[in-house]
Parts: sequence; structure tokens; C-alpha cells
Amino acid sequence: MSLSPSQHQAIMRGYEITRDQNRILSEERRERIYHEIPEFKDLDAALGTYATRRVRLLLEDSPSSSEEPENPIPRIIQRKKTLLQEAGYPADYLEPIYTCPACKDTGYVLLESGLREKCQCFKKQELSYLYEQSNLQGILHSDRFENVSYGYCQGEDQERLRGAVRISKEFAETFPCGKNLLFYGTVGTGKSFLSGCIANCLLEKGFSVVYFSAVSLFETLARYSFDGNAKETLYNFCKDLYNYDLVIVDDLGTEVLSSFVTSQLFSLLNEREMRRHSTIISTNLNLSELRDRYSDRVFSRVSKSFVLCKLTGPDVRMCQKLNAIP
Repeated sequence: MSLSPSQHQAIMRGYEITRDQNRILSEERRERIYHEIPEFKDLDAALGTYATRRVRLLLEDSPSSSEEPENPIPRIIQRKKTLLQEAGYPADYLEPIYTCPACKDTGYVLLESGLREKCQCFKKQELSYLYEQSNLQGILHSDRFENVSYGYCQGEDQERLRGAVRISKEFAETFPCGKNLLFYGTVGTGKSFLSGCIANCLLEKGFSVVYFSAVSLFETLARYSFDGNAKETLYNFCKDLYNYDLVIVDDLGTEVLSSFVTSQLFSLLNEREMRRHSTIISTNLNLSELRDRYSDRVFSRVSKSFVLCKLTGPDVRMCQKLNAIP
């Protein structure tokens, strides 16, 4: 799952609008030049007349086509450039206007193989949509693997962090890999940060990622589930939830526990596993607490189908705040 059909249509409609705007701008430029340089209009007319004549002769296979005098087109083109420059305009002033010259405002570029691929300008818009639907806007700026710091932990804590980083990088590099990750351990040790690093990598590759805190996820599900008028909304929400390339559930264990939460968590894990879509969970609970808090089938699903990454050590956020105090 990447862009929805409506999102793709919105981007392509944007290209149509851009082409229309640039065409109008081109027409306005040409009218200005015709007004300021009357000879230019005459040259355009002569060029059109000659081109039409050449096409007609070639189609008729007329013998006179081989007796045509010197081709005047290069001379006319050069004269037009000279007139523009003498009037203070660049020589290419009346060339077609493109906001993106690479794809000529179509969104796609043609490869030497004859295949088409998305232009970089299309990919930037696609990425913007993906970030928008991910719930991650504004919280990913520093969540990059190159920003990982090992200075706040030592010994076994540091080794665990290095192992979790290695697993996270491999997960992002080989995605879609069909794997799931569980980051668990003490508060402030980098669990959410590593989830964000992975999300950044995958969003930039064009994968669909969605982030929920456990509280917001289950509150949303409950709101739709217990509203008799929201059946279609619930269906669409769950359909998307089960089909995103990656779902991140942060701070599992902070939500108010109920049988509804337990059943919805199992449904999420089960449905996504059947579809071979990956899930990342972060929690401050240890494995025993996770088993005691949720049903045996939830814990069994997590312990069997998730790669477990334990993180321990000091609260990095607290250390950073203390270091910032003068």
C-alpha cells in the first residue's frame, strides 16, 4: 500500500494545472513579443508556411522536393534569437516553460529501456502524502540512524543498543522483509527513536508507514466501534490499518486495559501477519509484564513472530535535559 488512488489522482491533477498555467504564461510571452517585435511574428508565420510546404511535398513525394533551395529554417531560428536578445530578452524566452524540465510536468520520465518511472518531483509529492498519512509529521526530524549516540550507556546496556541498531538497520535495508520488531525495556533508552529511524528510511523509499501511540490507536478503534453511525469509517480504518506496509504502535501498555483492547491488539497482529505486513511495537513493559497484561494468545503471537530487542540503561532524554542545565 502506498498512495491511494485519490492521492495519485490529486498529484496528477496538480500536473495538469501546472501545464495549463505554464501554457498560458507561454502564450502571454509570445503575445508580448509579437507586440514589441512585429518582425518576430512575420518570422513565425514564414516558418509555419515553409514547414507546411515541406510536409506537403514529402507526402506527395513530389520531384520538386529534391530541388528545394537552401533550407531557411536555421536562418529564421537564428534571426528570432537575435531579435529577442536585441530587445533585452534571453534567446530561449519563448521556449516551452516547464516547472520540472526533467519530466516536462508529467510526473514521469522515459528511460532508455522505453519504460517510464516516477520523476523526482513526483516522488517528493508522494513522500509528502506518505508523511501526512503516517501521523509522524514534526517528530521525525532527528530520528536518523546517523544521530544514534552511544555515549549515554556503557557495558551491557551499550551492547544491547548496538545490537538493536544493527537489527533496525537490517530491517530497513531489507524491507519488505516480513519481520516484526518488539522494542522493550526501560524508559528513555531509544525504543521510539529507533522506530522513527526505520520509519524515516521506509517513507523515503516510498513505503506506507503509519504511527500510533497505543492510547490513540485503541481510543480511535473504540470510538468507531461503539458508534453505530461509524461502521463504514471503522471498516475503512481497519482496512488501511491491516494493509499499511508498516504499522508502528508506540508505548504499548500505557492504554487503559480492557477485553476490547486485548481483542483488538490480537486482531491487528493476526491480520497483519496473514498479509505478511510488518509491525513494530515499543513498550516499557518487560516480557513477564507483557504476558500478564495481555492474553496468552497475544503474548504467544508476539514471542513467536517478533524479533525481540531489549534496551536498558539510563533515561537518555533525562540525561540530555540535565546536561543542558547551565
